[in-house]
Amino acid sequence: MFQEPHGDLDEAVPSQFLISVVMECTPSENPWLDVTWEAVGVTAKVLDGDSSNRQVTLVHERDGIKQYLNSGFHLQLFVDECESYYHNLCSPSPSCFVIATEDSEGIPIPKIVSLSFDEAHAYLEVEEQVYAVAMPPELYRWCELFVLNHYVPELKKKRRLTNWKQGESQGAHNE
Repeated sequence: MFQEPHGDLDEAVPSQFLISVVMECTPSENPWLDVTWEAVGVTAKVLDGDSSNRQVTLVHERDGIKQYLNSGFHLQLFVDECESYYHNLCSPSPSCFVIATEDSEGIPIPKIVSLSFDEAHAYLEVEEQVYAVAMPPELYRWCELFVLNHYVPELKKKRRLTNWKQGESQGAHNE
């Protein structure tokens, strides 16, 4: 596994994490729906080798509520998404975004896990289901180190206004 060193710390930063998503199915009080689905949590561990086996396992069932563990997702951070990660970390509740598509029976199937606001928003625009789940501490720390290593905020520059009236008066004299 490739690990990049953090500049000021003698600590290796993992390049990827293996993520599992907990999806919960609850009986619905809506007369038009039998059940509702929601992503209720994620677990993370450092990726060691190729653990890409996608599995769905029933892990809890009680009073009609079922929780399924969807495992085998890889989470990797990208330098060009640093600003989005930064805004996620600075939000009141930093989140992991679970992007899901519905199968033929209307059951949401997680496809992607991301820490990028922008990526989650892009999927919302094409009407995919996006669930925001609290970011586990190990992912927060990992993302924070990545942002510290790779993100330099751009200094906002005041735009210089163009004097349009001056341009019109010059054009009128030239006719």
